[in-house]
Amino acid sequence: MEKVRDNFRPLGVLALLMLSAVLVFMPACQHKDYSTFAKCLASKQVTMYGLYWCEHCAEQKKMFGSAFQYVNYVECGVEGSRAEQPVCTQAGVKNFPTWKFPDGSLVEGTQPMEFLSGKSGCSLQ
Repeated sequence: MEKVRDNFRPLGVLALLMLSAVLVFMPACQHKDYSTFAKCLASKQVTMYGLYWCEHCAEQKKMFGSAFQYVNYVECGVEGSRAEQPVCTQAGVKNFPTWKFPDGSLVEGTQPMEFLSGKSGCSLQ
């Protein structure tokens, strides 16, 4: 019986180490509040064009967390089809997500917050 108990001891130590690592790094996984940043983007007329069924658009939205509600967002998808809203094609949007900046430039793809900050002049703080 002592031999069996000895075999489980390393597993218990490993489990304890894994649990400790999860508890230590869990706060780092929580979303930062980007509300002020998102409101700044909106005030500067920075707009994200996306599709409700687009994985990369969902990824970009997730980066903002609940603050995405403040982002100027144009839904380009037509419910129930793969068609796009005319406003999106008229804006020159071809890939999703696409960010449009006040100078008229379009930037395609999921963008890091640091890029959006630098391009817009909006602080991440």
